[in-house]
Amino acid sequence: MSDVEGPGFTIKDKRSSNQSEEEAKAADASQSKEQAPPEEKESPPQGFELNFSTFMLSLTSSAFYHLGDIPDPITGKKEENLPAVKQTVDILIMLKEKTKNNLDADEAKLVEQLIYELQLKYVAKQPK
Repeated sequence: MSDVEGPGFTIKDKRSSNQSEEEAKAADASQSKEQAPPEEKESPPQGFELNFSTFMLSLTSSAFYHLGDIPDPITGKKEENLPAVKQTVDILIMLKEKTKNNLDADEAKLVEQLIYELQLKYVAKQPK
């Protein structure tokens, strides 16, 4: 087996290597530091908790971006992409159905409110 490279990783076949185990570990450590994208080197912000509510809010924020309500963080431009908004609303509705009777009252209320608000904004942005 030869070396295999892909996006963000390299697989090295060490079966035929004459390196000692310590040298191989040191080489792997230095190579992984060089190849890791910047966002992988940093840990999530303190106090950040990934749960169902934060996941739903993340999906919703991308829909607001596609509605043109939130500017692109890099360019500062506001752009509309209504098909992406519809897709996100459809995903939220699907998740609502798939998680039925498995959410606590606050989570269920949050999902309802997010879907409702996005649907209103989506309809308001439709060409007349």
